[in-house]
Amino acid sequence: MMFKKILKKDRMKKLILIIVIFWATSNLLSAQEDLKQQVDELTNIVDSLENITKPGKSKFLLRGYGHAGLEITDDQSTFVGGSFNPIFIYKQSDKLLFESELEFVLENRQVEVGFEYANISYLLTKSVTIRLGKMLLPFGIYVDRMHPAWINKLSSNPLGVGHGGILPSSDIGIELRGGAYLGNSKINYSAYVINGPRLNEGDDEPEEAGQLHFDNFPDNNNNKMIGGRLGFLPLSNSSLEIGFSGMYGKVGARDTEYSDVAASLYAIDLSFVQSLNFMSSVLDVKAQYSGVNVDQANYLDTEDTLNTGATYTFDNTSTTYFIQAAIRPALLNNKFFRNLEFAARYSELNTPEGSLWDTKLNQWELGLNYWLDWRTVFKFTYRITQGEAGHDEGGESPVGNAFLFHWAIGF
Repeated sequence: MMFKKILKKDRMKKLILIIVIFWATSNLLSAQEDLKQQVDELTNIVDSLENITKPGKSKFLLRGYGHAGLEITDDQSTFVGGSFNPIFIYKQSDKLLFESELEFVLENRQVEVGFEYANISYLLTKSVTIRLGKMLLPFGIYVDRMHPAWINKLSSNPLGVGHGGILPSSDIGIELRGGAYLGNSKINYSAYVINGPRLNEGDDEPEEAGQLHFDNFPDNNNNKMIGGRLGFLPLSNSSLEIGFSGMYGKVGARDTEYSDVAASLYAIDLSFVQSLNFMSSVLDVKAQYSGVNVDQANYLDTEDTLNTGATYTFDNTSTTYFIQAAIRPALLNNKFFRNLEFAARYSELNTPEGSLWDTKLNQWELGLNYWLDWRTVFKFTYRITQGEAGHDEGGESPVGNAFLFHWAIGF
C-alpha cells in the first residue's frame, strides 16, 4: 500500500515536471518568434535605408579614336593633325546607359570642337532599347557603323558624306531599337522621331538654296521627321546583312512660303563578311545606295541684276552610292602578310541639275593597310576624283588626285 502511494507521488512529480517543461518551452518559442519578428523588422528598415543612400551599380568607360597623317593633293602637300574623338560611356545600372562623343580637329590654324552625339539609353526588354538625345542616325550603314578612322578601310570618306554631301549624320530625337530571331535568321530594327533637317532657303547662302542641313537645333518648324531602318540577316552565321532605311518630314521653316516643303530620304545597304579558306583570307564587302527627294520650291535668283524678284526652281533630287571591298590574308601563318589588307572603294554623287550646287562626281579609292594590332592601322590610300562640282567652299575643288597616309588608333 505504501509502495502504491510512493509510486503515485512519483507520477505526479513527473506530470508536474512535464507541465513545467512544456510551459517553459512554449514561452521560449514565443520569445524566439517575437525576437525573430523584431530582427526581420530591423533588417527591413536597414535595407530600406541602404536603398535610399547607396549608389547604383555604376561604371565609367573612356573609349574613342584618333588619327594623323600626310595628305598630298594636286594643290598642296601637308601634314595633318587629324582628329581626337573621345567617347564617354557611363553605365548607371544594368539597364541605364549614357554615351557621348566629342571631336577635336585642327582646321584653318585653329582647333574646332564638335559635339558628335550624347544620349541616354534604357533597356526596356532584352530586345528593345529606348534612346533619347543627340544620336548618330542609323540611316544606311556608313555613318552609324563605318565612319571612325580606325574602322574606315580608306583614309577618306566616300562621296555624299560630310560637308556638301547628302547623307544625314546625327540628329536630336527619340528612338526605339533592338533585334529578334526569325528561325535561323535575324533582324535588327530602329524607329525614331527627330527634329529632321532644315531647308536652306537661300537667304544667307544663295549658292546652297534647296540643300538640306542636319544642324536643326532648335527645330525650325513644329513638324518632326519620322524614320527607321530594318536590317535582315538571312544566314545562320550572320555573314550577310541587307538593310532598308527611310525618313520623311517637313523641312521648311514655319510661317514662311516654304513651310509645307517636305523631304523623303531612302537607302539600301549591304554588308557581307566571309572567310575564304582557299585564300586564307577574310573578305569584307560594304555597299550603300541613298536618295533624297525634296518638294519643288521657288528660290530667289541671285543672278537677277535688275532686282525684279525673279525666282528659279529645279527638280530637287539627289543620289549617292558607294561599293567597297577589302581582303586580308588573316589566316596565314606569316605574321607580316596576315596583317596586310587591300581595300578599294568606288562612289558617286549626283545633285540636282539646275541648282547652284549641281554636282556630278565619281571617285576611286585604292588602299593598302597594315594592322599593328586589331585597332591600330597604317593606311595608304590613292584617290582619284573626276567630274564637275557645283559650289566649292573656299574655291577648293574636290576634283583631282590625292595620296593620303593616315595612322589611326582606336582605344
